[in-house]
Amino acid sequence: MKTSLKEGEEVILITRKHMLVLWLPIVVSAFSLVIGILLFPFTAGFILILPLLSMVWLGYRIIERNHTIWAVTNLRIIDEEGLFSVETKESPLDKINNVSYSATLFGRVLGYGDVEIQTAAETGATLYEMVENPRLLKDTITQMQEDYKSLQSRRQAKEMAESLGVHLGKVSSGGIGTELEKLAELRTKGILSEEEFHAAKSKLLNE
Repeated sequence: MKTSLKEGEEVILITRKHMLVLWLPIVVSAFSLVIGILLFPFTAGFILILPLLSMVWLGYRIIERNHTIWAVTNLRIIDEEGLFSVETKESPLDKINNVSYSATLFGRVLGYGDVEIQTAAETGATLYEMVENPRLLKDTITQMQEDYKSLQSRRQAKEMAESLGVHLGKVSSGGIGTELEKLAELRTKGILSEEEFHAAKSKLLNE
């Protein structure tokens, strides 16, 4: 992947187009090779130019497929393509409204399909076609969205708690009892972990 990652960003999944996109150059190359071998004695070797060109085409398509990727990170979806010049499109996780995938019967058997991502951006829906294992891509995006939202909620809650003096050990006019109730409520909602709850509680009691 040629796209630079941001600070704290991790790649969770990289997928490509299914190998089936190479069927035409493979068939053409095989057919050209057979014709070249059969007609070689009658053409003084010139017929080998055809299979040579078809093999070059096949090699180009293989390299092109390897450089066309969809990467899921903990922050965004990266759509990267291009062999000589790279074109990149990204969709931040918090801008994605819906993710769906579809596959024909043949696609389900061979493991390929289409994935559609609907975002709040001006581009609207983005369709990824002939994706290798489309369900895995869809499920990974959905999971990363949930993890991202959970992380953002926890960060906001911690910032709010710190502003109220919970983690700094400041006691409000309601006393320690009131602050302990706030901490317990944050723990119940899943905003504070058990370790964070006990750490904050210790700070309050040791003031």
